[in-house]
Amino acid sequence: MLVFVGTYTDPILFGSGQVLQGKGEGIYAYRFDEVAGALQRVNTNPGVTNPSYLAFHPNRRFLYAVNELKEYQGKATGTVSAFALEGDEGRLRLVNKQLTHGTDPCHVLVDDLGRHVFVANFMSGSVCVLPVRADGGLGEASDFIRHQGSSVDPIRQNVPHAHAVTLDPANRFAFVPDLGLDKVLAYRFDPRRGMLEPNGAPWIKMKPGAGPRQIVFHPGGSRAYVVNELDSTVSVLSYDAGGGSFDYIDTVSTLPAGFVGVSTCADIQVSPSGRHVYASNRGHDSIAIFAVDAQSGALQPRGHESTRGRTPRSFGIDPTGRFLVAANQDTDSLTVFRVDAAEGRLEPTGQVVSVPTPVCVRFLR
Repeated sequence: MLVFVGTYTDPILFGSGQVLQGKGEGIYAYRFDEVAGALQRVNTNPGVTNPSYLAFHPNRRFLYAVNELKEYQGKATGTVSAFALEGDEGRLRLVNKQLTHGTDPCHVLVDDLGRHVFVANFMSGSVCVLPVRADGGLGEASDFIRHQGSSVDPIRQNVPHAHAVTLDPANRFAFVPDLGLDKVLAYRFDPRRGMLEPNGAPWIKMKPGAGPRQIVFHPGGSRAYVVNELDSTVSVLSYDAGGGSFDYIDTVSTLPAGFVGVSTCADIQVSPSGRHVYASNRGHDSIAIFAVDAQSGALQPRGHESTRGRTPRSFGIDPTGRFLVAANQDTDSLTVFRVDAAEGRLEPTGQVVSVPTPVCVRFLR
């Protein structure tokens, strides 16, 4: 099994006003020992600018990386790069790149049929759809949508900030959490034309000031979980697959009671078994652990585990559900944990790997 890590390579200005000095060289590849949970670097793929989020094609032959930029060749846009995987040592060959038509692309997704790539542009609050060619490269955008509006935070929510794109299990609807609007917007996806069309239920509104960042589906398909960056919560939703709409079930905090300080959420993932949900806290610098109620889908807090570093931007859970790898962006490290299948607890393996400004962790088997 291989693990690919996207990094920041150049200085980047975040929406919070913070400037991060990227120190990475590109996309790093590691071989993962499925017994010991050890990571061994096998390749560094240099010359890729700010590959902050990665996604694999369903055939596992191609990898797509956003290039989180505010400008490219004099235009206010970022790009998305398509790579072919060569050999078994994590080597990547650039096939091509395309404009995302928006600034600071921060998330990339490939549809289940492997025919389209979706990109969320954070700073410009927009979504781009690009067709996948036969050689794994990307065609010019088949659709582009710019969000409109704002919410209650005068600094973080004065304009739209599309943060991710998630498709439902049937590949029929696309959902875009927009941190600036406090909404998860819903679109019908036309796979023939590569277009996003208005949905009958156009969005579900989050709590004012919540700042929705990512949405993930439970393996069963009838529940979804939204991690809210600004107020450090997870919203639990029931899903109507017929109409592509949601209803609220509950909202829970990702922080321990009594926590004092500044912390924001980043990543959220459901374990392959569907029994647990994990969310990362940047500031508290931990992974929040929740058990999933088998009947209602509600979340029951099961504690927190320190990531042994600062600012866990992202984490990856291996396909077997036995290990979790956390990327500590501000302390240049990956920390490996063993997952307790019954209780969901995270136990550090002692494996800590140095990698500069890691952002995204993706397993490939």
